Formats: sequence, C-alpha cells, structure tokens
Amino acid sequence: MSQLAYLAPSSPEEAAKALAASGARPLSGGTDLLVQLRSGRTSPSLIVDLKRIAGAVGIREEAGGFVIGASTSGAVLGEHAGLLRAWPGVVEGANLIGSTQVQGRASLAGNLCNASPAADGVPALVAARATCVIVGPNGRREAPVESIPAGPGKTSLAPGEFILEFRLPARPPRASDAYLRLTPRTEMDIAVAGAGVNLVLHEDGTVAEAHVALGAVAPTVLHVEAAGAALVGTRLEDEALAALAAAAQAACKPISDKRGTAEYRTRIAGVLARRAAVIAYQRAGGQR
Repeated sequence: MSQLAYLAPSSPEEAAKALAASGARPLSGGTDLLVQLRSGRTSPSLIVDLKRIAGAVGIREEAGGFVIGASTSGAVLGEHAGLLRAWPGVVEGANLIGSTQVQGRASLAGNLCNASPAADGVPALVAARATCVIVGPNGRREAPVESIPAGPGKTSLAPGEFILEFRLPARPPRASDAYLRLTPRTEMDIAVAGAGVNLVLHEDGTVAEAHVALGAVAPTVLHVEAAGAALVGTRLEDEALAALAAAAQAACKPISDKRGTAEYRTRIAGVLARRAAVIAYQRAGGQR
C-alpha cells in the first residue's frame, strides 16, 4: 500500500492545483471519506484538507441571503439563529446527516459530493434554489446545487474542482421551507425517501412560488417542477395537495432494495412532499 500524503492549503488556488493531481481527494468534513479509506473503497495518494481555506468554514449574511462555507459542520448550521429562522428546512436536512458526533464534522459539501441519491442535506438545498461557488484550475464558477450530482457516487465537477461555498437567496417576508424523510430507524439511517419543499406566499396566503425536491427516489435528487406548480395560486387545499403528491410520485424513478420496494418509495415520496408542504406553509404564516 502506497503512503498517503496530507495537505492543508490556505488558498483556493493551492487547493485546486493539488486536487488536479492524479490520486488526490478533497476532505471537507471527512465523515464519508474516512469510512471509505478504512473499508478500502478508495485509495488516494493525497488528501487535500479544505477547512483551512478562508471562507470554507462559517456562515455570513450577504445581500439579504446567506453564504455558507462548504466545510461548515452541521453542528454550526444548527446553532445559527438567523439561518434557522430563514431556512429551517435546509438546517433540518443538514442536521439529519449522521449522529450528534458526526454533526461536529459532517458538511453540506461532503454530503453533496459523496453523491448518494439519499443524501439528506441535498433536497432542501435544491428546493431552496441554492447555488454553489466552485473553484478549479480555470478559476471560479457558480452553479445550481442540483447540477452537481451526476449519478450515484458521481459528480459533474471537473478534475481539480471543489466547492468553496453555498449561496442561499434572500427571503421575502412570507416564506419558509421544510425537509422530511422516512427511515426504518429514527437515527443513524439512510432515507427510504426524502422531500424538501420551499414556499413563498402572497399577503392573502396563496402560494406565489413553490419548489419541491425529492431524494432517494432516482439516481440523483429530483427538482419536480410540476409538483411545485400544483401549489401555486392555492392555499394548500386538499385538491392542491393531492395534485402535488401525484406529480411527485410521477417523477419518481426508484430502485427496490432492502430498505423498500420501488412502489413503496414512490408512494412515500408523495406522502412526504405533501406533509413537508404543509409544514413549510404554516412556517411561512399560511393558515389552512
């Protein structure tokens, strides 16, 4: 077995240069990478620790929205009052990654770039229309979060590229989100299905904007535009929620495994989307 080297660069440019080398792997939180190393699933020659880069850890408000350093732990996200108030669903998803101990290290970037279809941190980010700032050998670019996963264990990032930060847009007064998942156990388990819903309301309580994202029901997280469209102009009447659930289920392309059949996952995705929509609506000040 070849010796494993470690590098903790202080600049994005240094990190991108190191990651462009063959056999290099980024370390954001490390909760996936270290397990893969121990099991022999991956054998990199270089680990590039991203946490010492300026801006990679921390949360700041900018232009009415939030910028989250890509290596910021779930524990830090859960303690940020402003972020929790504006984007409770995003925080909910992040705080379902692993145990309390894991929360001290697990990051949204690691959860996203591990590219599991069942990643809990991703659906709420997609529903939030979050973007990420990507650094690579050719400089910086910004891309929607939903464009990063390319399939189980695969991303669209080019060699040498890594995520430096996430950007969440500014919130109007009557807006909120929610994330729900179903697991066989209450803790430390992988989602059978997950749903993130992000709503913006008019003053009269009707839905002005709606985004629905599903996890664990396709090779990548799904942004189901038809499900969101089913809620626009409504006050989440039963007919609207039924249309939401139907659209969510129609978009599903799940597999069957030991956690659930494809049919079960499809049905549960509709149920979770419906319930998450009600929670987001109530958080935004809507009355049903």
